[in-house]
Amino acid sequence: MEKGKRLAVLVGCNYPRTKYQLHGCINDALSMRQVLVRRFGFDPSQIELLVDEHGSSVMPTGANIKKALSRMVDEAEPGDVLFFHYSGHGTRIPSVKQVHPYRQDQAIVPSDFNLITDVDFRHLVNRLPEGATFTMLSDSCHSGGLIDKEKEQIGPSTASSKAILLSPYKPKTIPFESVLQHLASITNIDTSDIGTHLLEIFGPDASLRFQLPRLELNLLRPLWPDEGILLSGCQANETSVDMEAVESGGKAYGAFSNAVQMVLKEDSGPLCNRDVVMRARMLLRAQHLEQHPCLYCSDDNADAVFLLQN
Repeated sequence: MEKGKRLAVLVGCNYPRTKYQLHGCINDALSMRQVLVRRFGFDPSQIELLVDEHGSSVMPTGANIKKALSRMVDEAEPGDVLFFHYSGHGTRIPSVKQVHPYRQDQAIVPSDFNLITDVDFRHLVNRLPEGATFTMLSDSCHSGGLIDKEKEQIGPSTASSKAILLSPYKPKTIPFESVLQHLASITNIDTSDIGTHLLEIFGPDASLRFQLPRLELNLLRPLWPDEGILLSGCQANETSVDMEAVESGGKAYGAFSNAVQMVLKEDSGPLCNRDVVMRARMLLRAQHLEQHPCLYCSDDNADAVFLLQN
């Protein structure tokens, strides 16, 4: 593959001064920026950072995150390596697909609760120019499957019904009911349809999942193996852990983000996407954390080198 630019968007949402506050997500984004520059040769000027700390120039709202990702894809050319790292809350929402009325779909929760769903990430991957890759590392709850219709390489498989085990640590999840209650408090609309609230508040900046009719949603599917690569912090039915400083013996961090960085630190040579996920799984198991990172991508990309390190 022709060598090209290396572009990244890094997002850390701590939700300060709210009941949903996390502690390690901004640290995850800052640490990943160092790894990208020092190990993978990213130019700092080609890394866009969105964090919700006081004084931040660009807050990680739903619209701002999608604009940053869209700019990155618009700029991409054949041979470019695109990377998106998200650390923050995730949630599950009822599926709008008639064929799976009881299925739940995945979303990340930006600082303003303008959900970005698996359909939005599928749309981004579909827009990639041929020969460019889009790697997404999501350290959030229910992150398995966040690129809609991407092939599962490491995960529970659709036949799995593994129960979620209770953890003493802070989970990076906001239950659907809490998201709905928060949005309803803004709109004052009496409905359990979350799309109605999101469209009322955010209009055209709301997720494509709530804007497009079902027929058009069905068209957002890969017709061939694509260049989307998802490393998720856990399975779709699991939660990811936010380690506070007192628990980690130092600074706060997301367990999956930290595990990936530990894997990369332990082995300076090129590692394939499959190896990164499997080694992160082993590290989290050794820490007695009940979350299982997953990998979703084409067969070729499962064994391709993570971020195409030389």
